[in-house]
Amino acid sequence: MPVRPTDSDALCGLDAVELAGLVRRRELSAREVVAAHLDRIERVNPALNAIVTLDAEGALAAAGQADERAASGAELGPLHGLPIAFKDTHLTRGMRTTHGSPLFADHVPDEDELLVERVQGAGAIRIGKTNVPEFAAGSHTFNPVFGATRNPYDTTRSAGGSSGGAAAALAARLTPIADGSDMGGSLRNPASFCNVVGLRTTPGRVPALPSGDLWETLGVAGPMGRTVADVALLLSAMAGPDRRCPQSLETPGSVFRAPLERDLKGLRVAYAPDLGGRVAVDPEVREVTGRQVKVFEAAGAHVVEDCPDLDGAEDVFRILRAQAFRTGLGPLLETSREQLKPSLIWNIEEGVKLTSADLARARTEHTRLHLAAAGFFERYDVLIAPVSQVLPFDVDLEYPTVIDGQQQHTYLDWMRSAYLLTVLGAPALSVPAGFTDAGLPVGLQIVGPPRAERTVLEIGAAYEAATGHGRRAPTLS
Repeated sequence: MPVRPTDSDALCGLDAVELAGLVRRRELSAREVVAAHLDRIERVNPALNAIVTLDAEGALAAAGQADERAASGAELGPLHGLPIAFKDTHLTRGMRTTHGSPLFADHVPDEDELLVERVQGAGAIRIGKTNVPEFAAGSHTFNPVFGATRNPYDTTRSAGGSSGGAAAALAARLTPIADGSDMGGSLRNPASFCNVVGLRTTPGRVPALPSGDLWETLGVAGPMGRTVADVALLLSAMAGPDRRCPQSLETPGSVFRAPLERDLKGLRVAYAPDLGGRVAVDPEVREVTGRQVKVFEAAGAHVVEDCPDLDGAEDVFRILRAQAFRTGLGPLLETSREQLKPSLIWNIEEGVKLTSADLARARTEHTRLHLAAAGFFERYDVLIAPVSQVLPFDVDLEYPTVIDGQQQHTYLDWMRSAYLLTVLGAPALSVPAGFTDAGLPVGLQIVGPPRAERTVLEIGAAYEAATGHGRRAPTLS
């Protein structure tokens, strides 16, 4: 029988799976859980700026209703009683959704996004919203509405982005679960920077509604947590088909709730420390992630240095990303240009410049890369590689401009280790891989073939059990 926590910090330190079990068995009430997290948010969040909208009164009222439901003997959802602060790009009915933009600073949606609806339907209790870059553009979380989010392991450093508020809140024990999204690393990079776990899902695993383009494949939503099991638990609520979404996968989310039991013996692993020489990697990142090869080998895996064919992936990603920005934000360039940050204007203008020949080339090359990746994953079960090419950087820096002596010319360049793999449409799990001598977190991504989330989660759980890197919490009062 688990020990009942005696104070709010001890309670907030519990994993989501354990916390949900305590609430389900009525050893803790949902109100106790929410109150403890609200107490910690009040004390810790001002130093981080991870949670930017908070509804303490509404959360406590919802927790009371959750306790009444449990007392009535009604069926409880898998996330019953767990507090969550949704990413501030995901629509929340009756709670402002700003997208980190002055244009939406007072915007209060009248509907929930499908993801939000599902997570709350599974019993999670909405307490607020987490910070994002302006319109989620970029992998460093800062915006003119709320300012920057700071890294819990070193508050002078970035928490990553665009799900930086979510990752910082998890690491600081402000929430036990978090939702994220990922186009070019927006979920993986902050997980790496903040020593938590995040899963970029296969397109269609988590249907997106509302959406201006139901055929878009680069941007996906996914779960975040402090353990792989917590991520699987949240995915079980987020995933599942929706007939309105043409790409949605038929597998029900419930398959991810089964125990993640697997060892690494005989596993065929490809290791790509710099994606086949395609990316510059900070020496400390390379050193920390390189040590993880021995973890897999010691557990009986066969590791070979190899990389899938990514030639042309840069062009494909840049073109399809630019098209997505033009589709989603193009009208704002005409009506509100002066209220958009320069890098966002650049993104949209890149989309405006696209020709039909550009799009045709990207689609053709995207198809070729997908088929090549299918062959690669017949030879290997998973690919492992650094999540991010850099360590958490100065919070006042817009983006790293030099990596291991190599100049980075745009604010996207330093994210290549994540976004080149985006093009494969494969699930990619960011897991804690250890720390530098200065105590900065480093993440490892475990990538599997499309639709193999269950496999990636099982392997990630086995790796996590062998290392325990995620158990190292930041020092915060």
